[in-house]
Amino acid sequence: MRRRVGRPGLIGTMARTAVISGTATAVSGNVARRQQGKAQAQQQQVQEAQYGEIQQDQALQESQAQIASMQAQLNAQQQAAAAPAAGGGDDLMSQLKELAALKNAGILSDAEFAAAKAKLLSA
Repeated sequence: MRRRVGRPGLIGTMARTAVISGTATAVSGNVARRQQGKAQAQQQQVQEAQYGEIQQDQALQESQAQIASMQAQLNAQQQAAAAPAAGGGDDLMSQLKELAALKNAGILSDAEFAAAKAKLLSA
């Protein structure tokens, strides 16, 4: 059989077309996989960054809540420390007034009044 010189036959053209088509398909598939992988990696980085921001926000809120709680405790302690001093003075005055009222009513003698007053002032 004699070989033709020049253009390839129908089968040769089809084979060449199949090889080119297969190569193009393989290359485009690889390109698509790489692009998809890059997109997924980018999306994962964004999600990790958002997750990190959420954790930082939660830690900040927890710290602020702790600070507010500590300030409330400090204020309560300061008020509790200030209350006896103010209340003690009023209480002492009211007790002295009661003693004076009892003395004026004649229930207490001068000696009893002086002893009770001395006791209140020493306490």
